Amino acid sequence: MNINIIIPVFNEEQYLERCIDSIIKQTLLPTKLLLVNDNSNDNSENILKKYSKEFLWIEYINIKSNQAHIPGEKVIRTFYKGIEIINSNYDIICKFDSDIILPENYLESIISIFNRDPKVGIAGGNLYVKKKNKWVYEKISSKDHVRGPIKSYRKKCFEDIQGLRKSIGWDTVDVLIAQYHGWKIKTDKSLAVKHLKPTGANYSYNSKFLQGEALYKMRFGLVLSIISVLKTSINTGRILMIFFAFFGYTRALIKRKERIVTKEQGQFIRKHRWQKAFSNLLNI
Repeated sequence: MNINIIIPVFNEEQYLERCIDSIIKQTLLPTKLLLVNDNSNDNSENILKKYSKEFLWIEYINIKSNQAHIPGEKVIRTFYKGIEIINSNYDIICKFDSDIILPENYLESIISIFNRDPKVGIAGGNLYVKKKNKWVYEKISSKDHVRGPIKSYRKKCFEDIQGLRKSIGWDTVDVLIAQYHGWKIKTDKSLAVKHLKPTGANYSYNSKFLQGEALYKMRFGLVLSIISVLKTSINTGRILMIFFAFFGYTRALIKRKERIVTKEQGQFIRKHRWQKAFSNLLNI
């Protein structure tokens, strides 16, 4: 399979070499690793230059955008600069973050998932963060959810969902729209990926309200949105998240922010999430 990896990079000199080294050490190498340097003002470009000279399958490009870390929008716009270069020349497209360390069998295991079942559209492992010198699961979502830093898509699935939304919530809505189109989502829980920088570490104050906005844009509805945020706030221990999200949802509603799913997809999403909520309740 032709595997292309695109990694957006923004001031990641602290983590970048460990990330790239973990890809170089894979038991199954990708066809291409393309790193998109988004206006970094640290040593990131020099690191990218070094690796691109040493390995023919590693490339990098420089782009310029706003310095602010806008959750969702900035990283996906950067990702699409990479898509413009690779065009459609891939079987599997991976969107990885630059602050992860993959286990050596990661790509081989992910490709095995796709090969075993042609209906699998999105696959990934699980993210772990370091706490008190121990690597523990990052409790932001279920272990069955493929997180944003480690997304791998089958080409046909990526086309069916019409790519990634340039918006907060992109890494949830991609899965939901894939399921809307009949694709399966698979995680290999044995694939422990080290996440060197915890989620949200670089987000601005205003970004605290964006989870609520994302739920509005995905047409969750207010009740489902509250349930979703409540679960996340309990898992992460961030109780104030509920109030920020409620404000963000209400603000998006008042401003009539543009939705990122159709009405039909929204109906599917609400039905799917209610079924999942009741299923989880019955299993308590």
